Amino acid sequence: MAKRRVIIIGAAGRDFHNFNTRYRNDDTVEVVAFTAEQIPGIDDRTYPAELAGPLYPEGIPIFPEERLAELIDELDADECAFSYSDISYAHVMRVDAIVAAAGASFTLLGPADTMVKSTKPVISVCAVRTGSGKSQTTRRVIEILMESGLKPVAIRHPMPYGDLAAQKVQRFAELGDLEKHDCTIEEMEEYEPHIVRGNVIYAGVDYEAIVRAAEADPDGCDVIVWDGGNNDFSFYESDLYLTVVDPHRPGHELSYYPGEINVRIADVAVINKLDSADLAGIETVRANIAAVNPDAIVVEAASPIAMDDPSVVAGKRVLVVEDGPTLTHGGMKIGAGVVAATKYGAAEFVDPRPYLVGKLKETFEIYPEIGIVLPAMGYGEEQLRDLEATINATDCDAVVIGTPIDLARIIDIDKPNTRVYYDLQEIGSPDLEGILGTFVKDNGLA
Repeated sequence: MAKRRVIIIGAAGRDFHNFNTRYRNDDTVEVVAFTAEQIPGIDDRTYPAELAGPLYPEGIPIFPEERLAELIDELDADECAFSYSDISYAHVMRVDAIVAAAGASFTLLGPADTMVKSTKPVISVCAVRTGSGKSQTTRRVIEILMESGLKPVAIRHPMPYGDLAAQKVQRFAELGDLEKHDCTIEEMEEYEPHIVRGNVIYAGVDYEAIVRAAEADPDGCDVIVWDGGNNDFSFYESDLYLTVVDPHRPGHELSYYPGEINVRIADVAVINKLDSADLAGIETVRANIAAVNPDAIVVEAASPIAMDDPSVVAGKRVLVVEDGPTLTHGGMKIGAGVVAATKYGAAEFVDPRPYLVGKLKETFEIYPEIGIVLPAMGYGEEQLRDLEATINATDCDAVVIGTPIDLARIIDIDKPNTRVYYDLQEIGSPDLEGILGTFVKDNGLA
């Protein structure tokens, strides 16, 4: 019987996980290609044989998604498995139309095919959109667990943009590990806040191998905390599932893939940003949670903003550098940097577009809606240098760093600059401390 020929449509993350968990050892199918989208420089590579397994001694080629229709024809594909996240339903169905018109079937893999079982209790923190506040929610969960005397180990959604074989399992316990693993800015934004708080975080490509390493971490492991990326659903079967919902984008919790999945399977829905969202947005989000998951515990929260040195921005013309993915495929026009600069009295926001250098010009061409803030793009050394050159060329008095990392640690900024911080703060009851207290008792961790 002929093998079913499959193309996996992805963006260097969920696509590799779907292959590893669903297809790698299935001798009734042959994955003939991956396609790549969203992230620059990840196409025209090969998923290496040492990760692909014995059924794929030559590895699996990776092509740009723009070639999808012709690849279906050239590779005689029977099926295409859509495998990336933070995508509107309209976009998902447009890809479905391309696939169907080319003669193949369209597949969306679910939890039963892709979730891995851990030997440790698992808390998953996910979201409905990039930029909802998942990172600070994860940090808050870990802080509560550590205050309880437990050793949580975090596992981050994949961002493998380099040598895939070398990135099979990555462990980050100190800042030097960021350089050791040749991390991009996007990776640092997610790993560095964990490291500076004293907890270990894992990431990589093979998430079954990763969780086994985390369970046996040399510093100890009592509980796994899944730090989900974009609005993807968890890679692990979970004992407690938290989903962060963003009232700045009301309705997105029911119109983005797979964000709605996260809302529907959540044990706890965290409505974040109550300090900055309008009442109509908050009420829309609350009603939508109740409509699709009335049993979810709803936690209301804010993400209060702080700044290292407000005097740097007061009365000044400022350039704001924000978290890259939040502005690009997250679709937000502002982030924590703009909120903080406004709070602390910036006189004017300087538009970086006249000063863009190199790859950043391409970023603004792809995402013209970004506007007058600068995304902290740094998927490689060239992009990092372009970011540095753009910041230093911009005619401004000061730079506000809204990205979660110490940007001045990795590039040279020749202007006064200050960092912005934000943490999750629950409002009223129920709160995460009480919910996690119950989790600890129910799982025999007390």
